[in-house]
Amino acid sequence: MKNNKALSLIGLATKAGKTVSGEFSTEKSIKTGKGYLAIVAGDSSDNTKKKFRNMCEFYEVPLYILSDKETLGHAMGKEFRASLAVQDWNFAEAIRKVLQDEGKEL
Repeated sequence: MKNNKALSLIGLATKAGKTVSGEFSTEKSIKTGKGYLAIVAGDSSDNTKKKFRNMCEFYEVPLYILSDKETLGHAMGKEFRASLAVQDWNFAEAIRKVLQDEGKEL
């Protein structure tokens, strides 16, 4: 399952200090142009998904729906995470390529 590869890359990016998580930090990262990729958990509320979909469309940041809050948080070595942004171009491209192969873009 390719999700494991994407989650592993998220874990590596987190250890490298290249991700931010949580609604406020993710939003700030996207709006300031530091975030190259946004990921929202599949079990997030429709309102959260819509908010990030509109924001990412406006700021031209790729957005993907991936897994669930618990799995996303676990990949980052933290508790539940509904959203995260990758702030490194190379990590973002690697994750995007894996997820694009699966057709996970929102």
